[in-house]
Amino acid sequence: MLDRRTGPAGEVVLRRHGALLQIIVNGCFLMDTSDGRSERLLVRAALDELDRGAAPAAPRLLIGGLGVGFSLDEAAAQPRWGAITVVEREPAIIDWHRRGPLVEVSGRALADPRTRLVEADLLDHLRAPAPGAAERYDALCLDIDNGPHWTVTEGNGGLYSPAGLAACAARLNPGGVLAVWSAQPSPAFEDALRHSGYRGVRAEEIPVVRGVPDVVHLAVRPA
Repeated sequence: MLDRRTGPAGEVVLRRHGALLQIIVNGCFLMDTSDGRSERLLVRAALDELDRGAAPAAPRLLIGGLGVGFSLDEAAAQPRWGAITVVEREPAIIDWHRRGPLVEVSGRALADPRTRLVEADLLDHLRAPAPGAAERYDALCLDIDNGPHWTVTEGNGGLYSPAGLAACAARLNPGGVLAVWSAQPSPAFEDALRHSGYRGVRAEEIPVVRGVPDVVHLAVRPA
């Protein structure tokens, strides 16, 4: 165990297991540095989806959840993104990236002048009054908890509710892309996206060693 702290969601632990770094929340394994393919796909797929339409020259990206930093690292490696905002509510996770062992994943990305790191609950950030178009985004890439139907932290399910999906749509520019990471496929969540007014709803899967595949759900706010 490298560090243990109490944060907004309870106990947060950073643990090293061999070469891997692991984040544990309230005794439940959340993520580690073993792979990262699906977290990177989250960002790549959002940009690809933007390019299917009339993507702006320098699209603005919001990443919900810093995690171990794979999604942020992927975004910073792509010069197309004009601005990258990361919203993370756990001070401990932010500190592990800025001054702790996770700097090995995200150090380069956090030093990128396009990157802005916001310490806040994602839903609170989305619901805050937007002063203008500068506070809207062309893509929202959400990696909160284990996805729509397997949350380990109380309150995270609200992000995937009709009200949460409406808050996401309100912060997207017309034609903007919502990309949501999930630890398992969810036809019910795809239906919820359609019922919330999104179009082009689909999913991309990443096979895992054991069990069901990781999934990135994609949807577009109508122009």
